[in-house]
Amino acid sequence: MPVSARRARVRALAKVNLGLKVLHKRPDGFHELRTVFQTISLGDTLELEYTPGGRPRIEATPEIPNNLVVRAAEAVFEALRLRGHLKAALTKRVPMGGGLGGGSSDAAAVLLALPVLAGKVLPVSRLLEIGAGLGSDVPFFLLGGTAAALGRGTELYPLPDGRRQHGLLVAPGVHVSTPEAYKALGRGLTSGASSNIINSFQAFVWDLGGLQNCPQKPPVFENDFESVVFDLYPRLKSIKRTLLKQGASYAMMSGSGSALFGVFESRDAVQAARAKWGEAALAVHTVSRSQYQALWWRSLAPHMDGKVWPPRSRYA
Repeated sequence: MPVSARRARVRALAKVNLGLKVLHKRPDGFHELRTVFQTISLGDTLELEYTPGGRPRIEATPEIPNNLVVRAAEAVFEALRLRGHLKAALTKRVPMGGGLGGGSSDAAAVLLALPVLAGKVLPVSRLLEIGAGLGSDVPFFLLGGTAAALGRGTELYPLPDGRRQHGLLVAPGVHVSTPEAYKALGRGLTSGASSNIINSFQAFVWDLGGLQNCPQKPPVFENDFESVVFDLYPRLKSIKRTLLKQGASYAMMSGSGSALFGVFESRDAVQAARAKWGEAALAVHTVSRSQYQALWWRSLAPHMDGKVWPPRSRYA
């Protein structure tokens, strides 16, 4: 008797960087980073349909070059030696190329959901390994909430959930080349300022709990890329300045850009500021780790065995 298809509709949330420091270039070609990731309410939607049995097949729409959804699915198929047919339909809402991690989150969504639909188990260590191989931001989306990230961004340390913060996200549609941004920073294989950067990062993380509970308090961290990207794209600097003038308690570029976000003291303040931006701005709020996991548990509830993390399949 043929096995019926198993379906799930999941959301792949975006992230912002609550500051980002670049120390130096590593021997492996990546850069040594210090950052804090935070999930936000904006997200893509991914509809998955997995039918067990038969030769391995993956169909994904829309067709995107170097599609991380397909690459993530191929990695899971290989790791679990799956036989079956996967259909994946992606609806994009996270602006591409904005430093918001949309593609990485899509990939992580497949890593979390496909083993559940397939009735298999991937250990956390293997999930993280596969995620890191797909992209530096992918492991974070296997965790969610707030997390300090070291190395090239794959070494993660969960931070306590803070109060919900409301923000305005401005995606100007400017494409910032990440290699160009790194080149402009001019970080070599060693950096004499590394100790100072590490100390400032530690101070920021220690103070983060107070920052989350008192959004009016200015941050003590910053995004290194702003100094060079704003020179290359003055419009982005102007956007940050406008957000601050509108009453944002702080504003920052996410990743290497080009999206910027401002944090306001209330949802009403966000809506008042948004009215002046039109379609270029989106109202968002932070999503804690507990909320992130609950979102996944609801999405995969028909296929899950208890509320554990990562989600576990009832078919296993």
